[in-house]
Amino acid sequence: MKLIIGLGNPGKEYERTRHNIGFEVIDVLADQWNIPLNQAKHKGLYGVGYVGGTKVILLKPLTYMNLSGESIKAVMDYFKVDLDDIVVFYDDLDLAVGKIRLRQKGGAGGHNGIKSMIAHLGTQEFNRVRIGIGRPHGAMSVTNHVLGRFQEDEWVVMKDVIKSCNRACDDFLVKPFLQVMNEHN
Repeated sequence: MKLIIGLGNPGKEYERTRHNIGFEVIDVLADQWNIPLNQAKHKGLYGVGYVGGTKVILLKPLTYMNLSGESIKAVMDYFKVDLDDIVVFYDDLDLAVGKIRLRQKGGAGGHNGIKSMIAHLGTQEFNRVRIGIGRPHGAMSVTNHVLGRFQEDEWVVMKDVIKSCNRACDDFLVKPFLQVMNEHN
């Protein structure tokens, strides 16, 4: 069983914002794998299905970013998912738009959703995919940047990034994450 998590904020006002790129990955995977996100429990929206014989849970925590760990921990406990069988997708200010980095462990790097995961899981050692959204330009605040929408040219790049993330997920279903990380970084 694999649990694939995308971080973001619920609500129309946050759709297609930089902070919600994790939700975008989950939405595309749900379409690609024909797994409807139709379960609203454990403080999240999720769907369960099978891909090539592997049970897959796709999760979008609905707790808002800063409390994401609550939903993730509840789903992991309910389905008895091992830590090695999760991967989380989230935005990263320290990577340029269009860059991704797969890691098996690390700190939060100032990301409140990851801080919440670390607090609720009790460890920094979990599979993650950091998706670059770049730093704000000029006098724009970090908050306005992450809650802002991608420019049209950036969105074109991000659609390719989402495809790359989905290929990494396809591989994660059949390979250890370390191998996936080495192939996709």
